[in-house]
Amino acid sequence: MLYVALKTLHLLSLIVWLGGMFFTLFCLRHAAHTLAPPQRLPMMAVALGRFFNAVAVAAVLLLVTGGAMVGRTAAATKQTGAPFNMPLEWLIMAVLGVVMMLLFCHIRFALYKRLQRAVAAQDWPLGGATMDKIRGWVSINLVIGVVIVVVVMAGTMT
Repeated sequence: MLYVALKTLHLLSLIVWLGGMFFTLFCLRHAAHTLAPPQRLPMMAVALGRFFNAVAVAAVLLLVTGGAMVGRTAAATKQTGAPFNMPLEWLIMAVLGVVMMLLFCHIRFALYKRLQRAVAAQDWPLGGATMDKIRGWVSINLVIGVVIVVVVMAGTMT
């Protein structure tokens, strides 16, 4: 039962992160472009701030639940006397997940701070350029997240 709860939290955290990136890139961003920079950039800064807070929680939950599931599986395997070899798709998921988290940290603690400063200073050109950089890195993170899902799903089918 605990494993099911861990896996559910893991998947819900993933949905929050990937779904939020998709929504931001393909829905919110395009709708926001109907506004002039003095309205668009402060609105995006507030929306991204809320989203980044949610992603921070999701990332922690992904680490904790993923580590707990691997640990429980390893312990159960060792109790049978067999050696534990982490499946390749789990290893890929873990490595790419950490890469995503590192990229998120760059977005959240460097680029987002720059956006906040630009909005506070009403420096709309800098704010727009920073949003473009955020969009680029979020796009990369979304692609990595989709690759993780595809790799894990392909691994469960074999």
